[in-house]
Amino acid sequence: MKLSSVLAALVAVNLALIVVGHAIAPDRAAVGPGRRVRVGLVFDVGGRGDKSFNDAAWRGLERARDELDAEIRTVEPGDGSDRESALRQLAAGGSELVIGVGFIFSADLDRLAAEFPAVKFAGIDYSPTEGRPIPPNLVGLRFREQEGSFVVGAIAGLTTRSKQVGFVGGMKIPLIRKFEAGYIAGVHHVCPACEVLSAYAGTEPKAFADPTLGHELAVAQYDRGADVIYHAAGKTGDGVLAAARERGARAIGVDSDQFDAAPCCVVTSMIKRVDVAVVDAVRAVAERRFEGGLRELGLADDGVGFVADERNRRLLPPEVVAEARRLAAEIVAGRIEVPSQ
Repeated sequence: MKLSSVLAALVAVNLALIVVGHAIAPDRAAVGPGRRVRVGLVFDVGGRGDKSFNDAAWRGLERARDELDAEIRTVEPGDGSDRESALRQLAAGGSELVIGVGFIFSADLDRLAAEFPAVKFAGIDYSPTEGRPIPPNLVGLRFREQEGSFVVGAIAGLTTRSKQVGFVGGMKIPLIRKFEAGYIAGVHHVCPACEVLSAYAGTEPKAFADPTLGHELAVAQYDRGADVIYHAAGKTGDGVLAAARERGARAIGVDSDQFDAAPCCVVTSMIKRVDVAVVDAVRAVAERRFEGGLRELGLADDGVGFVADERNRRLLPPEVVAEARRLAAEIVAGRIEVPSQ
């Protein structure tokens, strides 16, 4: 056989092997459950490092990176006013899923989901625009915060000595009112004679990022006799926990386990599983089963709960834990109705 014929035959074999190789080992980005998803996330006011809401979202993104090999990007708006441009930057920059953390992203997500129909969007604490359908490429991830707040309210009512407890909210909006309403209902369920002192940090998004004001509001409630304060105030809650440390008083954290912020004083924390919502949204895109619409997580879905472990055992007696779990089961069974407003 001539040399030219041999070379031609070898080239043909190599081409065939290349084709077969592609058939056997396709690009990971082109296959289903294992494909690598590009995810962009924009943090809420207060940003990463708040040891609460934003950090819970970050943990979910880390899990998506580590468990699903997702390619992740984050943007942290300075004061929240540039949130729309941050979402747009991620959607236009190749992200397959763009996540907005916080209710203030809701209207922006509506607009951008319509503008970028090939991109998937997810809104944590999303609030639908009245009279407007949710775009099919947008999922709103919400929580029944009132249920978890009812349980920690019961814990406050069972552990208070003064029969006065406090609540400090961030921005005065229906979302945070859910925390307050559930908390008050839980306190009064176990302690009808207890008084709940309530205060809010403001009516603008910056109310979630003012630890100094949070400290002042908590000090005022401790001075009035409250011996347990629950906060739903984002980074403003850092001031509440600082006041608890200074006074040697008790506090209840929110969204994440906040025990490390005040080991002396954090009785428990109302956990809001933002991390689970984030990683589940990424997984749905990776497995090509993403669906738009609303998804709400409560006690029955392990979307909210409370912390009871060895670290806070000194502040949270076993009998109180048992009663809190019993009440949670009653809520799941529908035997206790928890108000949301």
